[in-house]
Amino acid sequence: MTMHIHTMPTETTRVQVDAADTGGSYSEQGVCIRVLVPEQVIDELLSNYDPTSATSPLVAYSRPIARAVLDALKAYIDEGG
Repeated sequence: MTMHIHTMPTETTRVQVDAADTGGSYSEQGVCIRVLVPEQVIDELLSNYDPTSATSPLVAYSRPIARAVLDALKAYIDEGG
């Protein structure tokens, strides 16, 4: 499978999220990166993912996603974000 995962750098922004979980309320600041997963790879990605397994997904599936996100984060920070 050839997978192309895209980010939208012009839509990368700093955000603050206010949320609550079983430990109580919290507020977190971070960088929001929009990611485009092409429709033609969604079924294959999900069929090869087991949320109950710590070793899933395989590197062949997870690395392109991780690299796209890290490339977008690096570009955002390098541009003064």
